[in-house]
Amino acid sequence: MQNNKRPESMARIATEEQAQAFIAGQIAEVKAQVGDKKVLLALSGGVDSSVVAALLIKAIGQNLVCVHVNHGLLRKGEPEQVVEVFRNRMKANLVYVDAADRFLDKLAGVSEPEQKRKIIGAEFIRVFEEEARKQQGIEFLAQGTIYPDILESGPVKAHHNVGGLPDDLQFELVEPLKFLFKDEVRVVGKALGLPDGMVYRQPFPGPGLGVRCLGAITRDRLECVRESDAILREEFAKNGLAGKVWQYFTVVPDFKSVGVKGGKRTFEYPVILRAVNTVDAMTATVEDVPFALLQHITDRITKEVKGVNRVLYDLTPKPCGTIEWE
Repeated sequence: MQNNKRPESMARIATEEQAQAFIAGQIAEVKAQVGDKKVLLALSGGVDSSVVAALLIKAIGQNLVCVHVNHGLLRKGEPEQVVEVFRNRMKANLVYVDAADRFLDKLAGVSEPEQKRKIIGAEFIRVFEEEARKQQGIEFLAQGTIYPDILESGPVKAHHNVGGLPDDLQFELVEPLKFLFKDEVRVVGKALGLPDGMVYRQPFPGPGLGVRCLGAITRDRLECVRESDAILREEFAKNGLAGKVWQYFTVVPDFKSVGVKGGKRTFEYPVILRAVNTVDAMTATVEDVPFALLQHITDRITKEVKGVNRVLYDLTPKPCGTIEWE
């Protein structure tokens, strides 16, 4: 039975020195647990899985097999960043799976949010299982479990979507971050040399852009979400809001409206901007974005994103709105 209670004597990790001491200790523990066996990791590119990957690369090198599944619902540039950081810079043993068409075909015509989530989660497990079966000598599964996951939902980090593997693939878990809080994970990530874009990546739902392309997902609206989100993130970064606002993103609903471009009537999608601040995600306030910046973002999105003729700003706090739309 694993002990999933954070040791009372464990000091909070807030400095580079503390992070390096933690890393050294976990490298020793992982080596003792794993030996010369192989470890499999679902590397999403999120903060937790990225920090686990970087730590395990230091501990066991090529015996860590990272599987990055691109389900077509990631933000612009994220799959490329995973490949660049882990395969090119850190020389990780990385398996990249482009499964975008497979996921989008499964999601065609599905509009109910919970059903979309289930399809994405189940398909991820199937893809990951297929890749796991191609590997030889895997005895361990690494997960980016952190302490809030244990406190909130038990020992298995369900949103990493690997809890449903078949019985014959029930590997022994390796969870080097399981006693850390998110702020501590970021300090460790910095100490491991990960880029700020990964270490300070804002929260991102497991189903990705699938819950921001409202209703039944279509490829054109998904591209509208991806491109408009990239513009929003770029402008927030330029204007000092990237580190100030907790979460910000765009949403594209499943309807069109009449507009005018170049003197001609258009019938295109609206883009909804969302920017909120929160401490615990139970309540959230809306960021007071300067109107001039909202106008500039609107101008860029309507000119640069194909198929969009309106931009709206969501002013609803939580409650009564939720942070995400689906």
